[in-house]
Amino acid sequence: MEFSHLIAFNVALIAAIVSPGPALLVAIRTTLNSGRQSGVMIGLGLAMVASLWTLAALLGLEAIFVLFPWAYTLVKTLGAAYLIYIAYGMWVGARDPIRSTDAKAGNAFWRGVMINILNPKSVLFAAAVLVVIFPPGMTMAENALVVVNHLAVETMFYTGLAFAMSSVAVSRAYMRARLYIDRAAACVLGALGLRLLFSR
Repeated sequence: MEFSHLIAFNVALIAAIVSPGPALLVAIRTTLNSGRQSGVMIGLGLAMVASLWTLAALLGLEAIFVLFPWAYTLVKTLGAAYLIYIAYGMWVGARDPIRSTDAKAGNAFWRGVMINILNPKSVLFAAAVLVVIFPPGMTMAENALVVVNHLAVETMFYTGLAFAMSSVAVSRAYMRARLYIDRAAACVLGALGLRLLFSR
């Protein structure tokens, strides 16, 4: 493995992170709704599981999904149900008063974990990117470097996002339009959940 392979992987990774999807949407909404600390914590949860999916891809987990399609279907169905559950909670709670940031920060990490752990397409995406970018026969040390690199890139991205989205100006604008933003986010998450549920 050469350094250029790692750069190419990071470019593909950042493109995937910033593309609209449940992870980015929930990270933004959590920061706006619950503050910087919760935004950082949900980002840590998302980053940890995403890097573990990359590790799974390096170890050949996508082959298990090919051999046992029911396992993929099970994880995909659970993930879709979880996204729809979050969407329902966002819609219903859009008019509720904001609670203490500290009360939600502890749960934010686990929400990030659940969102990415119930997304089997993450490991398939990681496997596809790894096959295209990295040479075969990498050592365990090289595999570990790829995983640690993935964790670092996602952690830095979501931490930066939390700091940017928790600025006073952004927070005030969000509070003025909270009902519409949360319900729009709920619609998008619900649609993503349904799309995941009915996709092959």
